[in-house]
Amino acid sequence: MEQNGALAARFTEHRPHLLAVAQRLLGPTGEADDAVQEAWLRLQRAYASGDPEIENLGGWLTTVVARLSLNLLRARRTHPEDPADEDRDAPPSDEPGPEEQALTADAMGPALLVVLDTLAPAERLAFVLHDVFGLPFDEIAPIVERSVPATRQLASRARRRVRGGGPTTEADVTRRREVVEAFLAASRNGDFGALLAVLDPDVVLRADPVAVSMAATNAGRGAPDLQPEASGADAVARVFAGRARAARPALLDGEPGLAFALRGRTMSLFRITVEDGRITAVDLVADPEAIAATDVVFT
Repeated sequence: MEQNGALAARFTEHRPHLLAVAQRLLGPTGEADDAVQEAWLRLQRAYASGDPEIENLGGWLTTVVARLSLNLLRARRTHPEDPADEDRDAPPSDEPGPEEQALTADAMGPALLVVLDTLAPAERLAFVLHDVFGLPFDEIAPIVERSVPATRQLASRARRRVRGGGPTTEADVTRRREVVEAFLAASRNGDFGALLAVLDPDVVLRADPVAVSMAATNAGRGAPDLQPEASGADAVARVFAGRARAARPALLDGEPGLAFALRGRTMSLFRITVEDGRITAVDLVADPEAIAATDVVFT
């Protein structure tokens, strides 16, 4: 009982911050309170199961609330008819204290909420956690299941829109799609020079553990030797030269990329970050949960 009381006291210290994060991401709705309450329940379960001591409790709780909020934002996109925002103008169920008010003073502005609602869930989370709460990109990247460069790009796009730069234009998407399609054609044709032409000199390739395992399993059938990470245009071009024959252009959460499907089931994703006409990052995703959480539209 005493241990539970101590744990509750520690959680209470972080609660204003956690509620501020949830409200920034979700708006001042009951969902924000639910996310914070679920974080408390998960913390209790973690200690009850005998998990090792959590060294950075604030960071752990922030990550939990952020992931819960991301799932709720994705659910809104999937089921837009859900009345998640009907009580947006209603006050939170708990009366905020001075610290909480300071953290969320401008978070509830209707204009900002309207702009945030135009962002994709991952963009919204990357922007809020980094620009508002100062979380580094290497801590945000695992939450949104992107590489650090791709996460930085998410926040950059969101920042431009929030600051009045407007949403990404159709021309921007078209140009990035052209770069992705040029990369796919060069890869299929084994055109090493063409690959180098579309890859940034400092391009980074990252593959999740499932993708690495799949490549190892298919090594005998000519699949490339895939490592969790490779950097530099030459190294990345060698991985893809003559490969990706079964991949198809697709929009991944609205962004141009590639996807591979087998018998109607999406097996892997190629998240491609394009900056200034060149590819700066390629993230290979084969984890089923990450794929299921992605809106994939073949083009």
